[in-house]
Amino acid sequence: MKYPVHKALDWARSHYETLLIGLAMLLLAASLVKPQVMLKQEVHNFLLLADVSQSMNAQDLKLKNKTVSRMEYTQHLMKRIVETSSCGTYISLGAYSAENVALLFMPLEVCANYDEIMDSISQLEWRMAWSGNSRITFGVKAAEEVLDYLDTPAKMLFFTDGDEAPKANGINKLDLSDVRIGKRVMFVGIGGKEAVPIPRYNANNKWVGYWGIDSKEEGGGGGNYADASKDDPDPVVASAEYDRYLSSLDAEHLQEVAREIDGQYIEGSDSDEFLAFVQKQKPAARILSIYSLTWIYYGLAFLCILGIYLPNFWRTGGRLKIS
Repeated sequence: MKYPVHKALDWARSHYETLLIGLAMLLLAASLVKPQVMLKQEVHNFLLLADVSQSMNAQDLKLKNKTVSRMEYTQHLMKRIVETSSCGTYISLGAYSAENVALLFMPLEVCANYDEIMDSISQLEWRMAWSGNSRITFGVKAAEEVLDYLDTPAKMLFFTDGDEAPKANGINKLDLSDVRIGKRVMFVGIGGKEAVPIPRYNANNKWVGYWGIDSKEEGGGGGNYADASKDDPDPVVASAEYDRYLSSLDAEHLQEVAREIDGQYIEGSDSDEFLAFVQKQKPAARILSIYSLTWIYYGLAFLCILGIYLPNFWRTGGRLKIS
């Protein structure tokens, strides 16, 4: 005499195809409600901050054997970071000039907003600057306020050549001893080791010459961009090659500021090593993410359909016969 459980197993063996088809249909029906689960996970949240002062127009770097400006190089590195970031990474973008930082957009998930992020990076240029001078220490203080404003903790990658105007000294240097964001700041040095002249453009972005040595008095590679009488159509430029204001990557200054705030410094380079260093940073935030389970339901339904043919496959010695 067979027990009920044995009868049930016998029935299941003789009707396994019907059972598997029915289970597959149930799984597919369940997937229509888009099942989801919410999990907390550690994610990268990068604030890409670009120095948009005019020294970033200096052309002393190369991409694919072509000489490019520091701004173009910055854009390239930012895009490479976006390209190599996994889905679930968040990106925000900002611009630095003078003593302040402007947040261009709040953190966006990289895969869902890839085109928008890349397009925004492409639009970065010197005319976004609201003043011509550049004070890195003041910029760090301003960045602290921006990072506090974000709704989730972020790692700030500050792309700059470190060329301050006026130059930092014991009188005008800001005390950074109370900065709390040091571990969330990474300076990315952009520029060559050899000093080069800084191109000067008018308000229509037309090249008119090079900044002169006296630009240090004006604010170092800038002036007031909102003053059309200075920048459009015929701003003052260096009268001779010896009169040009020269600029190079001031890595020493950036390293000094990084040490002072307990931050990091790395020279920006178009290399796998640079990108790996960025992506290996400790995730900045823990956020609640929504994960779709639909693909699991699809996968199980597929296995059910596959299971219908497996007994026949085994009986025929590996030759699948579909009747």
